[in-house]
Amino acid sequence: MPRVVIKGDGVAEVDQGASYLEALKTAGYQDVDQVLAVRVGDRLLDLTAPVEGDCQVEPVTFQDPEGKELYWHSTAHIMAAAVKELFPGARVTIGPPVETGFYYDFDYERPFTPEDLEKIKAKMEEIIARDEPFRREEVSKEEAIRLFKDMGENYKVEIIEEIPDDRVSLYRTGETFVDLCRGPHIPSTGKVKAVKLLSVAGAYWRGDERNPMLQRIYGVSYPSKEELEEYLNFLEEARRRDHRRLGKELDLFSIREEVGPGFIIYHPKGALVRTILEDFEKQEHLKRGYQIVMGPTLLKADLWKKSGHWDHYRDMMYFTQVDEELYGIKPMNCLAHILIYKSRIRSYRDLPLRYFEMGTVHRHEKSGVLHGLLRARAFTQDDAHIFCTPQQLKEEIKGVMNFIHDVMEMFGFPYEVEISTRPEKSIGSDEMWERATNALRESLEDLELPYEICQGEGAFYGPKIDVKLTDAIGRKWQCGTVQCDFALPERFDLTYVDRDGEKKRPAMIHRVILGSIDRFLGVLIEHYAGAFPLWLAPVQARVMNITDDQAEYAREVAERLGREGFRVEADLRNEKLGAKVRDAQVEKVPYMLIVGKREMAQGRVAVRHRRRGDLGPMDLEEMVQRMRREVETKASD
Repeated sequence: MPRVVIKGDGVAEVDQGASYLEALKTAGYQDVDQVLAVRVGDRLLDLTAPVEGDCQVEPVTFQDPEGKELYWHSTAHIMAAAVKELFPGARVTIGPPVETGFYYDFDYERPFTPEDLEKIKAKMEEIIARDEPFRREEVSKEEAIRLFKDMGENYKVEIIEEIPDDRVSLYRTGETFVDLCRGPHIPSTGKVKAVKLLSVAGAYWRGDERNPMLQRIYGVSYPSKEELEEYLNFLEEARRRDHRRLGKELDLFSIREEVGPGFIIYHPKGALVRTILEDFEKQEHLKRGYQIVMGPTLLKADLWKKSGHWDHYRDMMYFTQVDEELYGIKPMNCLAHILIYKSRIRSYRDLPLRYFEMGTVHRHEKSGVLHGLLRARAFTQDDAHIFCTPQQLKEEIKGVMNFIHDVMEMFGFPYEVEISTRPEKSIGSDEMWERATNALRESLEDLELPYEICQGEGAFYGPKIDVKLTDAIGRKWQCGTVQCDFALPERFDLTYVDRDGEKKRPAMIHRVILGSIDRFLGVLIEHYAGAFPLWLAPVQARVMNITDDQAEYAREVAERLGREGFRVEADLRNEKLGAKVRDAQVEKVPYMLIVGKREMAQGRVAVRHRRRGDLGPMDLEEMVQRMRREVETKASD
């Protein structure tokens, strides 16, 4: 009899062919109703799968990342079954889980309406109430093709034809619905307790604009109505903070159809915030021994071929002809920095060399993934490349991580780190990749920073550390990156003269602190809900008079603050004070300085803060010192 060891809770001996669910029950596992699947070794399996011999089993619940993934994947199948019952002519494509729910893409003769979504949700609840089991079948590839051809599901046929295996797995729910799927799935539809369909959007089949346009229905599900309600409240808060909406309301930036998708136009206030961020970054880099450099936007295609971008990154690049020669518009800043290094003979005494560029790059992102400032086709990176001896490599990596830590701490962002290893398509030898990966890993361990491993997600030229910050409402955003590279120094024959007079190969670090300045600005807008701290706010204070008698004094106050270096406006409109205050609140101006007859007589201002409300009267010098302290300490608010 197979012996099943349940992680953390018991042992069971079961008959050959018994399911993992039976093993859990035999072992007396206490929370068996919460278990959605099991992990056996490195495999995730259905609860109904047969025990294959002596094994250790880890129950998987909704609280586990894999549990959420299979829960939402199963709910996507339920949604597809509901759509097929209601709209038999709809053809199904793919229905994966995503980070916060699921979607399923359908090919249907007309757009789905909000009323359709309500019907689909009601049908899903019927299927859930029937508590239909998810039943796994394994069939030959030929049998699966015949099955889906007979059903008219040509998208599934296309997927199956590309599968290299001779056998494939199917999952059935109810009497009629069957889907191609690796699984696993929850035991039955009744495990889903609360579901909400969120929206419908267009999506090209396989993300290719040349393919048919499909309809993507997004949804989310939870094991309780309370958890679903909590998530819907989170979504509402995220919508309130949406940087695209706030960008328009606060007159920060725009994206215009006549310009093209993915290209940002910064208005005066948005450009000012960006400039403040960039100036801050330049000063921080200079303090840490970086040298500011600049490279051209266009470089000959031969350089991109030499670097490996032509073979590994060409689909993300734009190209143009100049004097009948092909040029690439840079998607990264590294090549110009390499050429600066190569412009003269380098000694070990010169190293490390740290080149920093606030460089604008262009990448051909697919239209379906573009998302305001967060995913654009033209953006500016706080990009730097460090050239050092192999012996200096770990200390330089640690220096970058300390730089990132200082900046994240200043903004008040918690963060976590990941190491991404060699992808399938890459350049360089195994030995290079091993050295680079070890350098990253050992640097993080020296700093006592915990990290996750993301297999196969490194850059094509080297492994990387990714830094993910957490914003005010708990969302994670990727920002800083540290990439370790031995391949490009090899390709460009970079050398330095060592102590022994011999030429040696330097190591190269590619790194960003904030990443895309545009993206980071989008994150900041959402993090602060548009209410930037004083040091970043495009307008730091607005002076308001109560009557025309105080207009001249209000101008003098604004001019005095302006001479002190603050960004100040005077609102001298013939409007009621309440309207002026409301407008400043809507525009998220940090300080409102109100002057009436008394304030003018005393040479003071009545101070109102956008969040803390009335702060009372202050001498103008006191207000100057208060604002100066906030700016110098970069106080959050």
